Amino acid sequence: MMYTAAQKYQNNQVNTALPEELTLMLYNGAIKFIKQAKSAVQEKNQTMANEFSKKVQDIISELIITVDRSYPVSEQLLIMYDYMNWRMIQANIQKDVAMLDEVEDLLVQFRDTWKAAMSLSKQHA
Repeated sequence: MMYTAAQKYQNNQVNTALPEELTLMLYNGAIKFIKQAKSAVQEKNQTMANEFSKKVQDIISELIITVDRSYPVSEQLLIMYDYMNWRMIQANIQKDVAMLDEVEDLLVQFRDTWKAAMSLSKQHA
């Protein structure tokens, strides 16, 4: 398989990233794909809407897997991820942009909170 320079760069980024950076990449990827899913729904492209929605669901599943369950907040995170996943399934079935907007808003809040936590962590390190 041939890789483009961009693919090699992206692969290198993932392979050398710290765990907290990988989580940020997951959030950013989910937000990117949910925007693409919304565009596909608006363009009435059912196939692409489904593909992008499934990518978001895959990322949410990965976020669920990576939750460190030793912290008290873990249960709340898992509940929210499960909710987002359920809404993605419903949005995909119904091709509902409002549901996609809801999940996107949640993902943006989670991403922004994660970025703030990363910044605080670096300041106190």
